[in-house]
Amino acid sequence: MKKFKIRQMRLITLIGCTVFGFASCKQTPNAAMQSSSYETMTVGTTDKEFSTSYSATIRGRQDIDIYPQVSGTIVSLCVTEGEVVRRGQLLFVIDQVPYRAALKTAEANVETARASLATAQLNYDSQRELYTQKVVSEFSLKTAENNFLTAKAQLAQAEAQEVNARNNLSYTEVKSPSDGVVGALPYRVGALVSSAMAQPLTTVSDNSTMYVYFSMTENQLLSLTRQYGSMDEALKNMPEVTLTLNDNSVYAEKGKIESISGVIDRQTGTVIARAVFPNESRLLHSGASGSVSIPSVYKDCIVIPQGAAVQMQDKYLVYKVVDGKAASTLVSVAPINNGREFVVMDGLKPGEEIVAKGAGLLREGMQIK
Repeated sequence: MKKFKIRQMRLITLIGCTVFGFASCKQTPNAAMQSSSYETMTVGTTDKEFSTSYSATIRGRQDIDIYPQVSGTIVSLCVTEGEVVRRGQLLFVIDQVPYRAALKTAEANVETARASLATAQLNYDSQRELYTQKVVSEFSLKTAENNFLTAKAQLAQAEAQEVNARNNLSYTEVKSPSDGVVGALPYRVGALVSSAMAQPLTTVSDNSTMYVYFSMTENQLLSLTRQYGSMDEALKNMPEVTLTLNDNSVYAEKGKIESISGVIDRQTGTVIARAVFPNESRLLHSGASGSVSIPSVYKDCIVIPQGAAVQMQDKYLVYKVVDGKAASTLVSVAPINNGREFVVMDGLKPGEEIVAKGAGLLREGMQIK
């Protein structure tokens, strides 16, 4: 009898514990829901600027490889690496002796051709006079005329050879084709050079202003075109850009995007853009690298934290607080952001209250504390 009572008491205790446990489990979600809270914000308008960076290469406005136009030995080197030169300044002198001799020969050939032409002229005039007096035949006249025309052509040929010889002599003095800075000088005095060389004598880089080239993706190009209405308007109205050098320092001068290629590369899916930067300090060098930052300015726009939005394909979901409950709404945002905030283009109005953080945990109609 005692054993039965003990078992009965244990069963009652077990049932009581089980009921108490179910009650506790049932109350836990309600308690958790009551204690949850979310950070909210009231939407307003402000001005915002985002920057997009692109890897870039720096080139001189004009990088000209200097090749000799005649063959010969370098007898004089007139510049040093890094020297600033002007257009027409002498850079190299190639051995002129054979070219001076060739010019003298050409000049002598011209004089000989002139004398031959004068003789042919006299003979032709004489034969023509005799033909009118019917002293000589027409054949003799025609022969004299042909000799005269041949002598005339030989003079023209000799004069052309003289011009060519004079040009070759002038080519022995290699001059700078533009203002700029001299690059490396791989050939020194005594080196044999020719126009068929694979490597240039040097490179003259016009770096008074510098071209900075960078690539934009097709989507970035479309976004830019939509933002300004057309590519021409974009080039006119885009703000000045900044250049960050390879050591992470920011170049003091601002640049301007001058052109964007109208053809998308099929292999990379990008277009080439070119910005122009002044280089009075000559801090920028052709061949260097860096990155270009393009600012995107939005006036009187709505800015929200990225934690306030949940991405749904090409749209974003934001939860408004309406009568203390979460009400979802779709918004469109600007394609450019800083990784922390979105600029809302459509879907929200100033004065509306939204959940500013943890939107991914919300559900429609949830109580917002």
